Amino acid sequence: KLWLVSTTSPTTCGDLPYLSTPLYALIPVPVTAVATVTVDPYWRLYFNPDWVAATDVPVIAARLAHLVWHLLADHASRASDVGADRASAEPWRLASDATIAELFAGTSLADGLADPAALGLPAGRSAEEYFARLARLSVSPDGGDDREAENPDPATDSSCGGGCDGLHRSYELPPQSDVGEVAHHDADQIRRRVAIEFREHQTGRGTIPGEWDRWVEQILEPIVPWTQVLAAAVRRGVAWTNGHADYTYGRISRRQSTASRIILPATRRPLPEVAVVVDTSGSLDDGLLALALAEVDGVLQGLGISGRSVTVLATDAAVHAVSVVRSARDVRLGGGGGTDLRVGIDEALRLRPRPGLIAVLTDGYTPWPDEPPGTPIVAVLIGRHRAELPDTPEWVQRVECVR
Repeated sequence: KLWLVSTTSPTTCGDLPYLSTPLYALIPVPVTAVATVTVDPYWRLYFNPDWVAATDVPVIAARLAHLVWHLLADHASRASDVGADRASAEPWRLASDATIAELFAGTSLADGLADPAALGLPAGRSAEEYFARLARLSVSPDGGDDREAENPDPATDSSCGGGCDGLHRSYELPPQSDVGEVAHHDADQIRRRVAIEFREHQTGRGTIPGEWDRWVEQILEPIVPWTQVLAAAVRRGVAWTNGHADYTYGRISRRQSTASRIILPATRRPLPEVAVVVDTSGSLDDGLLALALAEVDGVLQGLGISGRSVTVLATDAAVHAVSVVRSARDVRLGGGGGTDLRVGIDEALRLRPRPGLIAVLTDGYTPWPDEPPGTPIVAVLIGRHRAELPDTPEWVQRVECVR
């Protein structure tokens, strides 16, 4: 482990300081049922003491680094997702090993690992893509039911273990064991720390192979499914409005039988009016604007709010068009200048009947009202992935529509 994380000279040591946390998180378990070293999904390291005693440090270190990357990439869960079973465990091992070989390219750590070129595969792809080619798409949808991988001769087991393919071996301990385990949430924290340190380390060392660049990005910059967040935010706003009941004498209260001569009014919850303020300034991405507008439209229809209840205000520094529409296709947009959506929000609040929910679609580069207007506001901030979106007031329900 020390050899791997030392940085004195890349030619005499591993020069992988970012692996220190996962390496020292491994739980060593001596067994004679493995040929060298394997891991299980719970970060337990099964090692053959005789092999370790007879093997040089750099060779052991290369094996440890190889196995740790299986755990960091969560290859066990991913194998289960693609339906890898006993029949296809070897293609999955080759596929996942190929991605690790790309990471180790040009170093002694890659010795013994077949890179994509050696397997006749294109570079920079995911383990799933390599697996599909190596397995010839032969895994049936129900082929993953048997998740046991009992080797006929465990002493010659030279696989990477359950930490690679998710298949249980006879020598592997159960999830709850006295030797301990690394819990899922702890493993996720380890992955995040390694991703940060790995990116910093690679900045001055060259490019990151495609699969591992995606791995870093997925961990450090996960893309939130904004359509689900938007739907939830709109539902909350509508529910808040629906919670405000009013009294009506148009029908008799259900509690009238308990009263004598006093007429009790019934309560009603009117369907909320919805206003959508659309930022039509020149800085907004038209494609994302259309996508977000259609999503708001779909959410409202799903809630049973008729198109006649939706008023759309096209706004930049002034309100250019007010439309009462049945669907997003009917919206008339105008503008293209500067941005001050306060005028659109003020105009929406003056509508009669007053809207119970205001959805604002914008890139966020606009001033906001100084005080909450008393009506729920959902701000859909539209931008590209990795673009920094501006702040919004605390009283706004913020949804980031990023693609």
